[in-house]
Amino acid sequence: MAKQQKHPSSNQLRIIGGLWRGRKLSFPTLEGLRPTPDRVRETLFNWLAPEISGARCLDLFCGSGALGLEALSRGAARVDMVDSARAAVQQLRSNMALLQADTSQAKHDNALNWLSLNHEPYDIIFLDPPFHSGLAAQCLAALAQQPLLKPHAWVYLEMGRDEELPVLPSHWHLHREKTAGQVRYQLFKVASA
Repeated sequence: MAKQQKHPSSNQLRIIGGLWRGRKLSFPTLEGLRPTPDRVRETLFNWLAPEISGARCLDLFCGSGALGLEALSRGAARVDMVDSARAAVQQLRSNMALLQADTSQAKHDNALNWLSLNHEPYDIIFLDPPFHSGLAAQCLAALAQQPLLKPHAWVYLEMGRDEELPVLPSHWHLHREKTAGQVRYQLFKVASA
């Protein structure tokens, strides 16, 4: 006999603002998948409000797509969403079709592999790896090696509150930082190298 899900609404995320404000979207139950909380997203997108319109974005470790879909809802021109969990990407593609988000893509790939490929540079990169995985440091090192950031780009980093911040390139400047529960989140402005 199949187990019933205790809280069916617990696998839903809500778009906070913009075109799709209030829309609720489903995401699969996967170990480690934890959408960025509503209040964190609201704060982040308040910080990015002057930058998001027309931006080209990358959402690495996108999971539910909470950050990428929020960016699109608020006027980003394009978001490449990347995750290694096939079920998460399949559900995200369904959600994107429902929203008619046809200027963007959801890709099933390893984040480090994606960063090693040639892409047009991004205005904003959302980096939300699994906590305590060491992937934040590896991705930041890869970003420092690849020309994936436009001049004056932004990098959002979400980590566990108790995790040590990885080494950052010297031309990345902390713009804002907050904690919420077990989450520490930071927004960096990338100056010209």
